[in-house]
Amino acid sequence: MSMNGPVKISRNERFQTCQEIAARLHEVYKEKILAIGVYGSVSRGTDGPFSDIEMFCVLDESSEDVEFSYEWSAGPWKAEVNVCSADVLLKTAATVEGDWPLTHGPFFSPLSLFDPRGFFPALKKAAESPAKEDFTQVINEVLVGEMYEFIGKLRNASLNGPHTYLPYLAMKFAQYGAMLIGLHNQKFYSTGAMVLPESLELPHRPAGFDNVARLVMSGDLAEPSKIIFACENFWNGLEAWAVEHQYVIHSERIPF
Repeated sequence: MSMNGPVKISRNERFQTCQEIAARLHEVYKEKILAIGVYGSVSRGTDGPFSDIEMFCVLDESSEDVEFSYEWSAGPWKAEVNVCSADVLLKTAATVEGDWPLTHGPFFSPLSLFDPRGFFPALKKAAESPAKEDFTQVINEVLVGEMYEFIGKLRNASLNGPHTYLPYLAMKFAQYGAMLIGLHNQKFYSTGAMVLPESLELPHRPAGFDNVARLVMSGDLAEPSKIIFACENFWNGLEAWAVEHQYVIHSERIPF
């Protein structure tokens, strides 16, 4: 049977495609190009036979900010090229958001295909620039905006159903719990596939997180009572963790 979608491609073939894309970018943008780089699994040398291609195309400063992506499938492979003005990419790299541990790794170690003026070292410096207070603010936002909301949804589902919603909530507890741990330690994850196992290697994990993460990784999400018990324990652990590290879940009744 023939295989639709991505097919097996060697790392050498994939890198040759990256160079082909870079050559086309030079044809399209010419002297506007400041730097071209590859990120993701290709830049780390961990790409598998079916991995896609992810690239930066950085444009020199102009009167208008540029930020868009080309994303396409050529049949046997898929590619995404993020075309950005230099100042846009530097600002993004210096900004901390809730998914920072997953999204910001590319700013630290892109594989350069073209960088005559040393942009990528400046990009790494920008990614290293946020202060501890920036991480604290985002942790507080995730604790309230995601985790507090998830525990409410979990309690509603446990009382009124549907229990089929509980596995999804367990995955959200594990995902955002891992983001909190990464933010607290100011560590990013190598890839989405490794978020949970790598989070279990980081210090200062809230009590109860490990159990939820292992439930999700094992796929053992069929028993509602097990999910509810694990997530409630994790929520209790999060509240204690927040107090220990001076993060804020609860504020005054109306804070404005």
